[in-house]
Amino acid sequence: MTRRKRPPSLTLPHKDGRTRGSRPLCLIAAFALFSFVPRAGAQLVPYTIVGDAIPASLTGSKGDPVRGRAIVANRNVGLCLLCHSGPFPEDRFQGNIAPDLSGAGARWSEGQLRLRIVDASKLNPNTIMPPFYRVGGLTRVATTYRDKPVLTAAQVEDVVAYLMTLK
Repeated sequence: MTRRKRPPSLTLPHKDGRTRGSRPLCLIAAFALFSFVPRAGAQLVPYTIVGDAIPASLTGSKGDPVRGRAIVANRNVGLCLLCHSGPFPEDRFQGNIAPDLSGAGARWSEGQLRLRIVDASKLNPNTIMPPFYRVGGLTRVATTYRDKPVLTAAQVEDVVAYLMTLK
């Protein structure tokens, strides 16, 4: 009985270049894919809306403005600069369909900013701003992201802390 060889495109060669006995690439790719899937079933912290704000911190403490700026400026995490512009000289391509973030801390209170980040549709049901801390009532969500908020409670607080520095 002859042993079938795996096609070279499905194997990862050994250090010496041979493919015999090597692991299939599809297994390595599957492991890599599943190691980067967002955490399962993140539990949302309950919050209370008072008027047009969420006055209490989601974490019980203030966020870190340095981490908040990193989230806002990161096109893979916060995605804020797809629609907003602001004081980000390093980013040449900023959005122009939402309010400029410059002066956000002077225009809104911490609680007002928190509600806008958590779920702006509570203020305007027709908003185009996505809810960053809501999991229910959403449509067309990729399977790997279902039941997971875009930002954690700590990240929301970091973004609020950063936006409050923009006076």
